[in-house]
Amino acid sequence: MVQADACDGDADRMTIREAIREGLREEMQRDEYVMLYGQDERDGESFEVTAGLHDEFGDRRVRNTPISEAAQVGAAVGAAATGLRPVVELSFSDFIGVCFDQIMNQVGKTRYMFGGESEVPLVLRATEGGTLGAAAQHSGTVHTLVSHLPGIKVVAPATPAASKGLIKESVRSDDPVMFFENKAIYGERGEVRTGDRTVPLGEASVERAGDDVTVVATQRLFGEAMAVADDLAGTAELEVIDPRSLYPLDAETILDSVAKTGRLVVADESPMSYGFHAEVMARVIEDGFFSLDAPPQRVGVADTPVPFAPDLEAEVLPSAPDVERAVHRVL
Repeated sequence: MVQADACDGDADRMTIREAIREGLREEMQRDEYVMLYGQDERDGESFEVTAGLHDEFGDRRVRNTPISEAAQVGAAVGAAATGLRPVVELSFSDFIGVCFDQIMNQVGKTRYMFGGESEVPLVLRATEGGTLGAAAQHSGTVHTLVSHLPGIKVVAPATPAASKGLIKESVRSDDPVMFFENKAIYGERGEVRTGDRTVPLGEASVERAGDDVTVVATQRLFGEAMAVADDLAGTAELEVIDPRSLYPLDAETILDSVAKTGRLVVADESPMSYGFHAEVMARVIEDGFFSLDAPPQRVGVADTPVPFAPDLEAEVLPSAPDVERAVHRVL
């Protein structure tokens, strides 16, 4: 667990998009075996996260791929098994349906099936989340699907500092990592410390301390939770936790917080049934039941595809008012 505070020492202010790009650039400078694969990767891919890296590192290390997610992931598994460290950009997370066999049966199981003799140090990047009117096949939040698979680590940063530190740590990991990026917050700005700083996988961050309600919030909903904490300050003091890694999950930090506050809200932009929310709540009920003073509450997406129509999309996707209502329910 990390207790967040203001950056001391040198820091740059940058967006999440810039933070991921800078983290990848530093790792490519540090290790010549790090490579980028993806559709239109040489032009920075769909959201321009990797823009400029082809100019800096060239065709050998920044490679365009065919429009075949299965081929992208399959090639990356082979490359990783032979000593490279590929970073594969899959564009929208909904597309993992095309390559799910590769992810589940190759990425997640290769190291196990070869008795640990073959490592698979690869990173799969995918954007997820709604709010952009991109319709059902480009707006899903599917990180729970991958978090359920043994053998794969899953991260979903909410801040520029976490984004840079986690992408660097993911590239260095000898385990495969699925790196989910919420496209609605690519432009969010924050302080990022300079230098070779990583964020450990499986370590949550208490971004705001409070005594009344623990709010565990991921990606876009982290910012919504922080806004609610500001609005309720003086009435209720919220402790806001960014889990940063979904698997492995830093349950200890969450349990310590609930032991202090006695109340829990989990906010995650994924469907409510069988989701990340349920996993967090199950851990707290199993190991911290007698700390709870009220039933935990979930904030998430109704069990439906995300609509294209703006009014319907806004109705389905959770936001700050939903977080605030959940807080009032536990109080």
